[in-house]
Amino acid sequence: MRTSPLSSSLSEAAATRLRAEIVSGELPSGSRLAEAAVAQRLGVSRVPVREALVLLEREGLVEFTPTGRACVKELSPRDFEELYVLRLALEPVAARLAAPALKADSSSLMANLQATRRAKELAEVTALDLDFHQLIIAASGNSRLLRLWCSLRSELEWWLGGLQRSKQIYSHATKSETLASHGEIVRAFRTGTPADCERLMRSHILFWREWLPPMPDPS
Repeated sequence: MRTSPLSSSLSEAAATRLRAEIVSGELPSGSRLAEAAVAQRLGVSRVPVREALVLLEREGLVEFTPTGRACVKELSPRDFEELYVLRLALEPVAARLAAPALKADSSSLMANLQATRRAKELAEVTALDLDFHQLIIAASGNSRLLRLWCSLRSELEWWLGGLQRSKQIYSHATKSETLASHGEIVRAFRTGTPADCERLMRSHILFWREWLPPMPDPS
């Protein structure tokens, strides 16, 4: 049976709304997502809500219990570690590959910095932060690398948003630090070598290591 355009549109809208609430922390980990309650709150029927929940499950934001109940997934220390390792594996390579293209034209990154400078909310800074990294990966010209990274985008935004909210409690400087570090990366693309860009991106990702929750002791 084909999904109608209207149903697809409603499902996408419901997924977008729920995704934003999860990523921002408005719907914390473990929150129950009862179809009827969510449908009533969003003003839609249960069908698009069910489809949205299945989509968010594929993105790693929602999980279903054995009895079929949906809830916001709880990211474990291992989940955080795996996402961190994937960023560390993918993004330095992407920076090296993207260096020639971004040396020739870094206007997209400059526009991102300007948008980040204007951002008023931390959630907007987080989204623009990931947009910045996605622009670099897209500039690498490696479609498979981009597709793999985009498949992680929702979890990465959730992951990074949580880390930035945690960091904001202590320093209140997430936006300024993001602008400073991204500005340094742009300068490397404009004046440095591909190897310089790769090293700087690796250092940029490594910076977040200290903010990851500790892994449980296997003993």
